[in-house]
Amino acid sequence: MALPFLFEFWAHPHQLPPEGAWRSWVVLGGRGAGKTRAGAEWVRSMVEGARPRDPGRAKRLALVGETYDQVRDVMIFGDSGILQSSPPDRRPHWEASKRRLIWPNGAVAHTFSANDPEALRGPQFDGAWADELAKWPKGEDTWDMLQFALRLGEHPQACVTTTPRNAEALKTLLESPSTVVTRAPTEANRAHLAASFLEEVRARYKGSALARQELDGELLTDIEGALWTHALLDECRDANTGDFDRVVVAVDPPVSGHAGSDECGIVVAGVRMTGEVQDWQVHVLEDASIGAASPRTWAERAVEVYHRFQADRIVAEVNQGGALVEAVVRQVDGAVPMKSVHASRGKVARAEPVAALYEQGRVKHVPGLHKLEEQMCRMSLKGYEGKKSPDRVDALVWALTELVLDGQGGAKPAVRTL
Repeated sequence: MALPFLFEFWAHPHQLPPEGAWRSWVVLGGRGAGKTRAGAEWVRSMVEGARPRDPGRAKRLALVGETYDQVRDVMIFGDSGILQSSPPDRRPHWEASKRRLIWPNGAVAHTFSANDPEALRGPQFDGAWADELAKWPKGEDTWDMLQFALRLGEHPQACVTTTPRNAEALKTLLESPSTVVTRAPTEANRAHLAASFLEEVRARYKGSALARQELDGELLTDIEGALWTHALLDECRDANTGDFDRVVVAVDPPVSGHAGSDECGIVVAGVRMTGEVQDWQVHVLEDASIGAASPRTWAERAVEVYHRFQADRIVAEVNQGGALVEAVVRQVDGAVPMKSVHASRGKVARAEPVAALYEQGRVKHVPGLHKLEEQMCRMSLKGYEGKKSPDRVDALVWALTELVLDGQGGAKPAVRTL
């Protein structure tokens, strides 16, 4: 009967605390990834000794959740909570009137709500479990008060279990050098989840920022002054494409083709007229960008995509390569229609009118453009806030500029009749 309670025997790697002298251990995971069980078992590992009445490493713990009800119903009484995870001879007693758990060896855990950070002013602890920190209504204040309360024992620690959200308290915690992180998608715990649940949520939210956050456990952040946000891009996602009046392949080639060079941005987009001259819709159809490739390699990719989509032309920026860019494409296929474009303005100035098209609901994305969309969300009014160059975004901007902006800063699609 002891085997079900030997958590280390059957736990997933992301549910076990890392080694080292960390102050906070953050378990970032998708819905149902086993975060609550990881927190409950960590509490057990802190308070339990070798035998039921032997002392453990911690004597006084804080259990902090979004509300008192959440602490009680999820962290303590939940299916993966402390009581269900504990063997009968070590199971703590719940004192509802005092909102605390008491173990047979005398260890005590007090409960707190993130709605009332001042309640943490005064008590002191040698350990804490914080659940769903990214949802806390007064996250920063509550976390700060908890840090002041963690002052007992030789090395007080906190376990934080949460689905990632763009919350300042979580972002600050993750940036701390004393924080360690384990991550897991929802599928990591598939043995304990209904197969129909995974199939349904993956099908419904495939390719969305919500899936990356709630299922893959990714922390998605929108930077200040971003030209595109994750929420905006979620709204423009559409898998229904159909026929287009005009399709282009835009290429933003790197300066060189060695291992450390930038990516070659290659983006396919099409425009469809639906009525009057100004009644049109653009679809971004594929991000075929390729990294650290020779000129011949990226040219072959661009030509392959051109033929596959039966595009009208390849549009390529030639600021860096000049005549060489067109020459290398001609070596692959001399019959491909090409247009060379020059960047006379900065990246932000070129991207702003394109971003405006998204805000007007003029642009749709097929699912699966994760890398492109991540670069888009790092483009701000101050410039690109990411590593290297936003080549995928540059290619996108050239594609939409060619299709609908017509070089005049206004929405004026040049459309051919099929």
